[in-house]
Amino acid sequence: MAEITVIASIVAKPEYKDEIYKSLLELHKQTHANDEGCIQYDLHINNEEENGFTFIETWRDIDALLKHSQKAHFDAFKSFIEGKIDSMSVQKLQKVS
Repeated sequence: MAEITVIASIVAKPEYKDEIYKSLLELHKQTHANDEGCIQYDLHINNEEENGFTFIETWRDIDALLKHSQKAHFDAFKSFIEGKIDSMSVQKLQKVS
């Protein structure tokens, strides 16, 4: 199976920016500690989108990514951000050889 690259972007509501940032840092930490098949999981502040954050991720394969999306720390993150973000987009990419 081919590696999967994910670009996941979130724009926090201004009043929740700091809370969302702390939650993203915790998700980053938990993913690195607990998710097999995670090759890269880097958090970025988006300099062109106020209150914007982006994860650049690389996963061993689609199965590893699917398992990540079913982990308790990911579920907790999804619940926490509910109502606290303006937008979220997720792109799942496969590199062309």
